[in-house]
Amino acid sequence: MSESRTISSRARCRHRFGPLMGFSFWKCPPTEICELQNLLEIDVSKNRFTGQVPTCVTRLIKLQKLRLQDNMFTGEVPREIPVKLTNLRLNQFNVSGNKLHGVVPLGFNRQVYLSGLMGNPDLCSPVMKTLPSCSKRRPFSLLAIVVLVCCVSLLVGSTLWFLKNKTRGYGCKSKKSSYMSTAFQRVGFNEEDMVPNLTGNNVIGTGSSGRVYRVRLKTGQTVAVKKLFGGAQKPDMEMVFRAEIESLGMIRHANIVKLLFSCSVEEFRILVYEYMENGSLGDVLHGEDKCGDVKSNNILLDREFVPRVADFGLAKTLQREATQGAMSRVAGSYGYIAPGNVYLIDSISEYAYTVKVTEKSDVYSFGMVLMELITGKRPNDFPFGENKDIVKWITETVLSPSPERGSGNIGIGKDYIMSQIVDPRLNPVTCDYEEIERVLYVALLCTSAFPINRPSMRRVVELLKDHKLS
Repeated sequence: MSESRTISSRARCRHRFGPLMGFSFWKCPPTEICELQNLLEIDVSKNRFTGQVPTCVTRLIKLQKLRLQDNMFTGEVPREIPVKLTNLRLNQFNVSGNKLHGVVPLGFNRQVYLSGLMGNPDLCSPVMKTLPSCSKRRPFSLLAIVVLVCCVSLLVGSTLWFLKNKTRGYGCKSKKSSYMSTAFQRVGFNEEDMVPNLTGNNVIGTGSSGRVYRVRLKTGQTVAVKKLFGGAQKPDMEMVFRAEIESLGMIRHANIVKLLFSCSVEEFRILVYEYMENGSLGDVLHGEDKCGDVKSNNILLDREFVPRVADFGLAKTLQREATQGAMSRVAGSYGYIAPGNVYLIDSISEYAYTVKVTEKSDVYSFGMVLMELITGKRPNDFPFGENKDIVKWITETVLSPSPERGSGNIGIGKDYIMSQIVDPRLNPVTCDYEEIERVLYVALLCTSAFPINRPSMRRVVELLKDHKLS
């Protein structure tokens, strides 16, 4: 309901006031937008809107994303926004690339909001070191001298960099376009340290969105570099890259692989991640193989074997791809994709596949990973038989009659069932079967053929912690 209302309100605004490009934000009245109480997202980025950021958005109690970047907004960041919205549901605030000035409000003086404030030269903060401090302005003459010296230094440095890279013939550069690099952490490297090492000898994996390389830097640090398929000339991959940069660059979570650095040119895009020494969960379960971008291979293990999720957010791009080439990219993930999420599109001479990714499909994939952990088998192992995956195999094993029980009911003849299903490498004893059965129960719920019957991930966590599994 809220999403449809968001779309229709934007369409109505366009219909009444014409295309958004070049119009003042006030010509699409913020008062009208601020009356949409179910609005979840405001995105007017990459336009030429002028005026001040409207304070009436604080009335949108369900607002989750406020994206106003790359416009011409002026004035100060409204102090009312962090006071009200950050205490509600706002999880993304981006006013970068505007002409805002003044002191950053107290509620936004945190690193998580830093990237959303950059690109406003006159913003200052007494707390955030990356932004200018809010000290008194120096005399104009001294300021002019400093600016002049900086401009000359920048010009000389840029010229030397260009000549150096033109001679060396590598780096994150392009003959057709300039590069764009961004560091999200304190790093001791740049684009020149990355590109020369993207060779076949350093490839450690190939996924649906790109190829991954292990690069050891001169500093001794080892990083993982993902080179995305395609470049800026392909709109779909450009969207992938932008989404990855904007979301992953701000995420700080103990179980998500950190994005350290990114670089973009017309021919390609690279993302630099922290390196996980112990490979992936798929490597541990099945050995090092070259299977595709599957879920267990997206769960990486650090030095202490703490799991980290890689490629966070990239799966959404599958929703926008509807060509046979796109299906070849997700072929490695077949078996982790919920059966109700794959559709056939009849074309003139062939069939193309597309995948619809939802929260419920992620729940399905999580259930498949649980089954992998229990059985030690891949989702589509050969022994399952033709047209049968791990879900059907486990279901048939659980429900089929056995010598120790008369009917197929989980809980009856439990030891016999578990001995047929559980990976022998776990070396379980009878008292372990109760815990394993609990996880198996959750896995079966997650892999229900009907999305409506699958629990939410919050409910999955509750079930795994609950001893009664009611």
